[in-house]
Amino acid sequence: MPIDISPRVLRYFLAVAEELHFGRAATRLYISQPSLSHQIRRLEETLETPLFVRSSRRVRLTAAGRALLEEAPTALAALEQAVQRTRLAGSGTAATVRLGYTPVSSLDTLTTLLDALQDDHPGLTVEARELFSAEIPERISAGELDVGLALSPPPVDGVAAEALRREPVAALLSTRHRLCAEPTIPLSALRDETLLLFPRRLAPAYYDGIVAACKEAGFVPDIRTFEDPPVNGMLARLSGGREVGLAPASFAARAAKASAHVTVREIVGSPVTAELSVLWLADDAAPAVAGVLATARRTAGRLGWLPAVVP
Repeated sequence: MPIDISPRVLRYFLAVAEELHFGRAATRLYISQPSLSHQIRRLEETLETPLFVRSSRRVRLTAAGRALLEEAPTALAALEQAVQRTRLAGSGTAATVRLGYTPVSSLDTLTTLLDALQDDHPGLTVEARELFSAEIPERISAGELDVGLALSPPPVDGVAAEALRREPVAALLSTRHRLCAEPTIPLSALRDETLLLFPRRLAPAYYDGIVAACKEAGFVPDIRTFEDPPVNGMLARLSGGREVGLAPASFAARAAKASAHVTVREIVGSPVTAELSVLWLADDAAPAVAGVLATARRTAGRLGWLPAVVP
């Protein structure tokens, strides 16, 4: 059967154990001596063992009392720390937020958002995990994540989603590729190219949007998919010079800078759009989550991540 001992009673015990005098301990605690004696007797009854040997001349600890004296400060400190962390988390002053992000947000959007969160909420700890877009809403629904960054995420009951960044899809290609000499690339020019994408199941709406744009430009794309690791895998494949990667422009620009053998080109004519959303549990009222969302919205507004859509 679990034993219920309050922090207040532990403090009473520690005062008596340190003073070895009920009168001095009561004065130190600003309570009456009879009340203190009653609380210690109740503690001994709860533990089913005497903690002190009392006489008219002195008070000393029993073996059980000495054992509790060794353990009580640690237990009390741990409890007080837990209470403090709980209060801080409840106020949004300090907390841990579990964030899942799609790989294509990692090189620009994520790092920018993490920097902004550090400025706005210095006590906040963000545990970031790389996941594919299709996984993120389900992980939030299951309580495994607090916030997500996903490309055109599938709707899931109870999970709220809000557009955070809207940008064109750009082409990543080898510096040896025949289209590298062009300053921009019409989407129709990719008719005879092999396009490198991650599998449809990992971001269905994003994948389908690219296929639909290609069909509108007059061709059915030849797509080759790649699995983990998405970023390094794409750059390694593109360095060979035979394929063209399609990715959100911000990711493509950073990825090209990270590789001496890969460059980026704007797609013109029939542009493809990528939309990154921020997700959270719709009924989550945690101040820390609200703080992350507020910072994300401010960052998006400041950097123009959601340009006006021209009809």
